[in-house]
Amino acid sequence: MHILVTNDDGVTAPGLLVLVQAMRQFGDVSVIAPDHDWSGHGHTKHFKRPLRVQEVRLADGTAALATDGSPADCVAMAVMGLLPQKVDLVVAGINSAANLGHDVSYSGTVAAIKEANIWGVAGVAISLDIQRSSQQAPNYDLAATVACQVVQMVIQNQFPHDVFFNVNVPDIPAERFRGLRLTRQGLRVYRDRLEKRRDPRGEIYYWIGGDAPTGIPKEGTDIGAVALGFASVTPLQLDFTAYHLFDSTDNGAGILGNFWMGRETAVRPPMPLPA
Repeated sequence: MHILVTNDDGVTAPGLLVLVQAMRQFGDVSVIAPDHDWSGHGHTKHFKRPLRVQEVRLADGTAALATDGSPADCVAMAVMGLLPQKVDLVVAGINSAANLGHDVSYSGTVAAIKEANIWGVAGVAISLDIQRSSQQAPNYDLAATVACQVVQMVIQNQFPHDVFFNVNVPDIPAERFRGLRLTRQGLRVYRDRLEKRRDPRGEIYYWIGGDAPTGIPKEGTDIGAVALGFASVTPLQLDFTAYHLFDSTDNGAGILGNFWMGRETAVRPPMPLPA
C-alpha cells in the first residue's frame, strides 16, 4: 500500500506531520504538499504556469516534496509521474478547521481527494474542528486516530473509485469523544460580508470577511454529528447530477417531464437577427 499524504495548510503545518506518522502503519508514505497555505482556494489546478517542486524535511526528518502549486496540483503531479511508485490512496489533512456542509466546495483539503477521485484513486480528507476562540492545544492525536480507523475501513472494503470520504473530527478531549457516525452533508450558514477599504496609496480595495460560519446541527448530518461529539464520515461523489428530477413520477420523465417532453427532437426556427 502506497499512501500519498497532502494538505492545504502547507507542508510545515502540524497536522500534516501527525497524519504522516499515523499513516505509516498502513504501508509506504509519500508526502507532497503546498509550500504555503491554500485554505479556501477550492479545486484550483494550474495549466498556464510552471509548477516548482523542492525537497524539504518535516520536523521529524521525514523527506517531503513542497510545491508552489495547489493541493489538487500535488495529487495530479503525484499520479502523473512525479512519484515513481503508483499511488493507492490519498489522505489529505489534518486540516486545522472543519470542512462541513458546503465547505467542501471551498476546501483545498477536499479538493485533493476530489482530484484523486478523478484519477481513479481512493481518497480520505481529515479535518479537525478547531475553534478560533479555543485556548487549548488542538487535539491532532484524536484526529489521527479517527483517520486511521477510516483509512482501515477504506482499505478493507475497497469502495468504488467514484466515492471518496470527508471526515470531520470535533476538537475535544479523547474522553469526551463519542465515536464515528456515517453522515450526509449538512447546511452551513455563512456570515461573510464585503468590506471596502483604502490602501496606503488611497486606492480602494475590497476584503471578504465576516464571522466564522456556523451550521444547522440536524440529525444525520456532518454538522449535527460533530456538535454531539462524534466524528462525521461523509461519503461524497463528483457527480453533481440532480437525479431526483429524473424520478419516475411523471410518465417516467420525472419532475421535468412536462417541460422537456419532446424538446430533444423539436426543431426550432433560427432566432431573427437584430435589425
